[in-house]
Amino acid sequence: MIMQQAPKLSEAETSAIIEMALSDHISFAAIEREYGLSEKGVKALMRSELKASSYRTWRKRVRTFSDRREHYK
Repeated sequence: MIMQQAPKLSEAETSAIIEMALSDHISFAAIEREYGLSEKGVKALMRSELKASSYRTWRKRVRTFSDRREHYK
């Protein structure tokens, strides 16, 4: 199995990705198109950059919205 190397991100890019991921209006696909970071990569970045409780809250919100809306994130 070939693992895709995560792109090297600057502090500004990391901050922008976090802001996009926290937004309810920007999909994982849009983040991948702009920064080359897959959904799995975004989740890993969020886990490493956010406090544990903030990460859990974000994941719960993403899961809840995706269950209710067909094309969320």
